[in-house]
Amino acid sequence: MIERILDYVYPRRCPVCDEVVPRGGLICAPCKETLQYVEEPRCFSCGKTLLSEDEEMCDDCKDGRHIYRKGLALYEYPAISKSIYRFKYQGRCEYADFFGKDMAKHLRREIKQWKAQALVPVPLYAAKERKRGFNQAELLANVLGRELGIPVEKNLIIRRKHTVPMKNLDAAMRQINLKKAFLMGQDDVKLKRVIIVDDIYTTGSTIDAMAGVLLAAGIEEVYFVALSIGNGI
Repeated sequence: MIERILDYVYPRRCPVCDEVVPRGGLICAPCKETLQYVEEPRCFSCGKTLLSEDEEMCDDCKDGRHIYRKGLALYEYPAISKSIYRFKYQGRCEYADFFGKDMAKHLRREIKQWKAQALVPVPLYAAKERKRGFNQAELLANVLGRELGIPVEKNLIIRRKHTVPMKNLDAAMRQINLKKAFLMGQDDVKLKRVIIVDDIYTTGSTIDAMAGVLLAAGIEEVYFVALSIGNGI
């Protein structure tokens, strides 16, 4: 009843076109057909689409060894970039319901095979989260975790310093930018396998920085899932 009232007072908007969707819906039917999913063949490491089935890894993963074990993403970033911008910077929190459920629908088999004990959203710096009002990675993780029955550990790792936007930095500068950016928020961690959740995967610098901290704390395997992925973005 509460959800129906909220849908009436604050109608949901389509995560693709941003128009009001029919009551009870999460996305316009025509817009759903325009989504561009990451398809096979995929990079064995990060899950990016490969140009040839003869390849095993993308150019980004060939250039450097990742700390995380394996990852996957749902959408090709260029096709969903405007939607992610509205999601993060224009307060379209309701997008998380569709995105999280779509991640669960299409990535369920692989995620279940990893046998992860928790989902760990990429944390925002505290001041940045207060300003934005939410953490988009946490919203995605909450829906994904609910759909797949995996607990979300939002305080397992924290971001202890502000980092500049990564999109204009090269690989070396990204690593410097993220140096000592994360630390464990809990002691005596009992988890062995976790999945990091983020909205955009680029070169993997953020995931690697978090994975290094998690592995040092005793976690044995770190995976990731991302809403979108792109080359050199």
